[in-house]
Amino acid sequence: MTVCAIEMTTTAAFSIAADGSYAARLAGEGDALYAERWTLAGPEPYAVPLPLAQPEEADSEVLPLTDGRVLIHRRVAERHAFALLYPTGAGAGPRTGELQLGGVDAREGVRVRLLPPCPAGSGAFVLAAEDTVSTVWQVAGGPSGPQPVARIPGRCSGGVWLDRAGRLLALDRELDGTTKAVAVDLGRAEVSPLLQITEDSDDRLLLADPDSGLLLIRSDAPGTSRLGWGVSGSSRPVRFPECLARLGDAHPFAAQPGQSLMPETCGVALRLPEGDIGLWRPADRHVFRLGAPAGWLGGTGLWSPQGRLHLPYATPEVPCGIVGLDLPVSPPPPVVLDPPAPTAPRPVPLQQAPLAGR
Repeated sequence: MTVCAIEMTTTAAFSIAADGSYAARLAGEGDALYAERWTLAGPEPYAVPLPLAQPEEADSEVLPLTDGRVLIHRRVAERHAFALLYPTGAGAGPRTGELQLGGVDAREGVRVRLLPPCPAGSGAFVLAAEDTVSTVWQVAGGPSGPQPVARIPGRCSGGVWLDRAGRLLALDRELDGTTKAVAVDLGRAEVSPLLQITEDSDDRLLLADPDSGLLLIRSDAPGTSRLGWGVSGSSRPVRFPECLARLGDAHPFAAQPGQSLMPETCGVALRLPEGDIGLWRPADRHVFRLGAPAGWLGGTGLWSPQGRLHLPYATPEVPCGIVGLDLPVSPPPPVVLDPPAPTAPRPVPLQQAPLAGR
């Protein structure tokens, strides 16, 4: 399987490695929680528990690496501590190995959380956000322990990888009362604007697919907060389809990979407010609604380049399962015998276009 999107939101309870090889979650019940690694690259998924002598706290975060280890983020006293967990001890029975990586000081008013899995696979990053400045730390895959790699003025949220190398990261930055997505070059520690639909609109990036250049955004530039889509590097305006507006607070969580230079054909999976799944292509004028499988984990999924969506789930009967959904074939467009003469002007970029209420 191939992970079809570079994830765009905060790390969920279930997290999938950038190449789709492994996943991780906190498993167990009540106070008896432990990290669990899923192997997804084989013919059938299987889970390996990674318990330690002391149960994990419910607010711990886990993130799978492509080498099979699982990064865990814990709040320990006045520190945010990071460690790598891995299965070991085959001769004496299954055991869990733990490699301590160090930590970041916990300070009042600073939220520290894992960023989505890095496309480079072996690295891991966290975002420490406070009111006036946010810092990206590399906590795994570097030459030593946790190291700051970029400081961004303003309070940042979100987190979407823009390339396959794990160098360009998009963050939603709140500054001077508005929120705009910015691109952070982690190699140079440089910040540049990414979304600027209007001067005073809130423009957030939810998902990016580096193969096709497809971007899924949420913006209030049309007058209300709506889902829209655009193409990285394109001069065409961001579009806000009516079929997406009718979904309410839906969130895209995966995009079909391998659609190079064809963003209109790129399948997008959305988590709908009622818990169902929406499947959509930019070329479509409607969203296919499908029921989510029982025990669906974390609003996550994997696309194959052929257009099959793989959804992880866990139930008492099947503690580690994957169900597949095919991207439906779009119906042909309706035939118009006598189309009216076009009267609308050519598309204008939204930062130049009049908006309702302005």
